[in-house]
Amino acid sequence: MTKGNGKIRPKMIDKLDPDHELPESDGLTGGPPETQEAQAQAAPSNEFEAQIEKLRAESAAYLERLARVQAEFDNSRKRAARERQEYRDYALAEALKLLLPILDSLDRALKTQAGGAEELRSGIELIDRQFHDVLCKLGVEPVPTKGVAFDPNIHQAVQTIPTTEIPENHVVEELLRGYKLHDRLLRPAMVLVAQSPER
Repeated sequence: MTKGNGKIRPKMIDKLDPDHELPESDGLTGGPPETQEAQAQAAPSNEFEAQIEKLRAESAAYLERLARVQAEFDNSRKRAARERQEYRDYALAEALKLLLPILDSLDRALKTQAGGAEELRSGIELIDRQFHDVLCKLGVEPVPTKGVAFDPNIHQAVQTIPTTEIPENHVVEELLRGYKLHDRLLRPAMVLVAQSPER
C-alpha cells in the first residue's frame, strides 16, 4: 500500500487510471479552474469598488466642508462691508456731539437783545474758546506760525517781507491759520515770510 501525502487518500489509488484520471479535489484548490479565475477576478474588483466608494465619501465630505467654509467667508465679507458702511455713516457722530454746544451758544447769541460792542465781543470770544476746545479734544491743533522758521510742509508763503527784525526765512505774520489732525496736515497756514533787505 502506498503511503498518503495528505491530499490523496490511500484507498483511491486502485481506482485511478494514471493516464486519464486525476484524483478528486480535496477542497483546497477552490474548485474548477473557471471558478478559481472568477473568484480571483471578483476579489480585486470588490476591493476597487470599496476603494472607489471610500474616495467618493471622502470627496463628498470635502465638498460639503468647502461649501460651508465658502458660505462662512461670504457672510464674513458681507458683515465687514456692512460694518465699513456703518462706520462711514456714523464716524462723525461723536465729533458732531461735541460741536452741538457751540451751535447752541451761537443760537442763544442770536436770540439775545443787541447789547454793547463789549458784550458782543465777549460772547464771540466765549464761542471761539468753546470751538477751539472741541477741536483740541478731536486731535486738531493749529499750525505754529509767528516767529518760527518757514516750513513748506505746513506753511504756504503768500509774500516775502524785507525786514531785519525777524531772521530771514521765518514767518512774519499769519494771514490764515492752518490746522493739523494729529500728524496729518488738514490745511497749511498762509503766511508772510521774512526776507533780508539786501536782496
